[in-house]
Amino acid sequence: PDGIKGDENGSLRRQFVNVSDIVPTLYELLGVTLPESYKGYEQLPVTGASFAAVLNSPEAPATNKLQYFEQFGSRALVAEEAGEYWKAVTRHKQGDPFENDRWELYNLSLDASECRDLAGTEPDRLERLIDLWWEQAELNGVLPLDDRTLELFRSRIDDHSPHPSHRKYRYRPPMSSIPAQVSPSPSGRSWHLDAVFAFSGDDEGVIYARGNENAGITIFIQNAHVVVDYNAFKEHSILESTVQLPPGKNELSVLVQRLEQGTGRIEISVNGTPSGSIELPILMGMISSMGASVGRDTGSPVSPRYEAPFEFTGDLREVTIQLAAKTRQEDDENGKSEMSRQ
Repeated sequence: PDGIKGDENGSLRRQFVNVSDIVPTLYELLGVTLPESYKGYEQLPVTGASFAAVLNSPEAPATNKLQYFEQFGSRALVAEEAGEYWKAVTRHKQGDPFENDRWELYNLSLDASECRDLAGTEPDRLERLIDLWWEQAELNGVLPLDDRTLELFRSRIDDHSPHPSHRKYRYRPPMSSIPAQVSPSPSGRSWHLDAVFAFSGDDEGVIYARGNENAGITIFIQNAHVVVDYNAFKEHSILESTVQLPPGKNELSVLVQRLEQGTGRIEISVNGTPSGSIELPILMGMISSMGASVGRDTGSPVSPRYEAPFEFTGDLREVTIQLAAKTRQEDDENGKSEMSRQ
């Protein structure tokens, strides 16, 4: 590509870089200067360090000299000290107190495969790197630590959670996309969607979508029909209403039912009249962590039958979602709990 000398194409670099360094590198190569504010809003600084100089000079020093890591409570820090790169790392076990985690120390310049733990022989250095990790965590919004995993992507429904079983989710467009953590989670359970909208006869577009091109569900209007595309990891089950939508106000109901053996069924009702059903060979245990959108599909399109965002051109007045109380997994967990008491 432009910006790299021809004799350097295909050559290797051994300087330390991190994924966060890619964006500032591209900005430097393109000569982009980012504004401190945009439309009156102060912008967060871009993290990372440009490694543009390294691309044309194998001997150029690494520019990223301090990099923190954190995922599900496990933590690490890579830091340059006196020309050598050191790494402090701890592997966290979910549920254990963070203060009980054991830290390890490696000299990456001499031991890139991290085989020799030097925590016992370099306690002062390890303590210094741990303190640096906490400083970086504070600066970059990592705290408080959170070791949840699937719970972050699936909203658990119980009477003491933000998602009690009796709650209805009511949306009135226009509105922004809904992050997965605060949207109703239809994964692995039965659920019901109602929508009220005005239809001119030519309107089309997405009523509700969750997920992306890899997996998800989308409900949309096309050629005066209601279409549901249930994308189970690119295996599409598509249901199209048997009746056309009449001009004027319409009321749509879509029922997704959880059946036995991990299967399901989708039923459509238009203005109170059943208008088709389809069996699902797979009812996904987790649809997607991408969240949902109402009135359009804001991510990569869940269905190949349209191009995103495929915004609904009619007057979408309201979308209501009601979830069943329990998923199949929660039923199984409750059954195991009851058995353990006997």
